[in-house]
Amino acid sequence: MTCVIAKNLVIEFPIYGGKSRSLKNTFIRAATGGLLARDAADRVVIRALSNINFDFREGDRVGIVGHNGSGKSTLLRAIAGAYEPVSGTIDVIGRLATMLSITLGMDTESTGYENIFLRATVMGLRAREIEPLVDDICEFAELGDYIHMPMRTYSSGMSMRLAFAISTSIPADIVLMDEWMSVGDAEFAHKAQARLRVMLDKARILFLASHDEQLIRRNCNKIMHLDHGEMASLDRV
Repeated sequence: MTCVIAKNLVIEFPIYGGKSRSLKNTFIRAATGGLLARDAADRVVIRALSNINFDFREGDRVGIVGHNGSGKSTLLRAIAGAYEPVSGTIDVIGRLATMLSITLGMDTESTGYENIFLRATVMGLRAREIEPLVDDICEFAELGDYIHMPMRTYSSGMSMRLAFAISTSIPADIVLMDEWMSVGDAEFAHKAQARLRVMLDKARILFLASHDEQLIRRNCNKIMHLDHGEMASLDRV
């Protein structure tokens, strides 16, 4: 069964060379961001997430809210496997689609066609799984013969259209989004929103971080509030 479970999850980032005399050995709150402290090696660390616990299952649509630096993006990246916990665990069962950096893995010297395979491989697909998706991706991106040109010849809009087409073509059990996505001109954006909606409707679990409360309430059935890296509340909508 698809699920994402965190138990006492802690994510810290060491600040090498940051030895402020005013920083005590206990955790203190910064104006924004996580907690500050020293670790056993006398390094300054930022505790971006502190003792996070949750258990999300199929059907959960989780909105993540909080001030800038509260840990929203860090939590999404921890779920994606980009950040290793200092302590605690996070278990993810199901295929992930991360909409956090949709150009990750793409190479400007490679053609658009080659980048379909590069990006999809980063997203966890094998070549035999990518092949059936290529025609749909090319058609949706509307690049024509440019699909066989190096991506460095693309405008930023063309690159984003290709990246979006790839990222939304892959069936996913769990979707991670940091703010709602919108790409391209008005005509393409309308088509993109329809495609994104289909993808999200098919997903078994959604995580959406945003400052837009109305957006969260329209798309989520649970709201997690983070404050300085701690989970202040988890409410049903």
